[in-house]
Amino acid sequence: MNKQKRAEAILAVLENTYNGRKTALRFDSVFQLLVAVILSAQTNDNQVNRITDILFSRYGDAKAFAKLTPQMLEPLIQTCGLYKNKAKNIIAASRIITEKFGGEVPSSKEDLLSLPGVGNKTANVILAVGFNIPALAVDTHVFRVANRLGLVRTKNPDETEAALIALIPKEKWADAHHWLIWHGRLVCTARNPHCENCPVNELCPSRIKLKGNAAP
Repeated sequence: MNKQKRAEAILAVLENTYNGRKTALRFDSVFQLLVAVILSAQTNDNQVNRITDILFSRYGDAKAFAKLTPQMLEPLIQTCGLYKNKAKNIIAASRIITEKFGGEVPSSKEDLLSLPGVGNKTANVILAVGFNIPALAVDTHVFRVANRLGLVRTKNPDETEAALIALIPKEKWADAHHWLIWHGRLVCTARNPHCENCPVNELCPSRIKLKGNAAP
């Protein structure tokens, strides 16, 4: 089986296994999704949801967040990593969204990247999840799993994104992002991946050397 056929077979199994799985973050608007994704850096989604369940009940939109100061926001998000920088960026982004974009998160990648706290991964998540615009965000799970499965051979997220979007049909970019994330969370974990329970075990070039060992 050549590389392309093996990749297609792997993706077909992942689609069948994780079809319908979406982001674990809870939100009611694109703006709330943006805040949640910014908070999720170096913090797991369950912890972010615990924070935002309270946070969004008090402040629901960009205009409300724009009125906050870091001293007001920091105590509400201090259980997530890098909370001081995140508070500063969320407030700054909220003010720009309110003043420049009429209170609505912009739907162009260029505009998204102009917001404080928004990098390439975050922008792609907002496009794909918030606006249903084809994009493929690469987080630590996607980077790890795509390389372990041999879908790509890359050294950083940008290379991984480029390789995956060349490999995967455009209409499946957003879904493939979720398949790879859920596979990384549930099976292909960073340490001691569950190779014996992996639905793509027979297609995975890393299954023998990784079984029972820490991630490289």
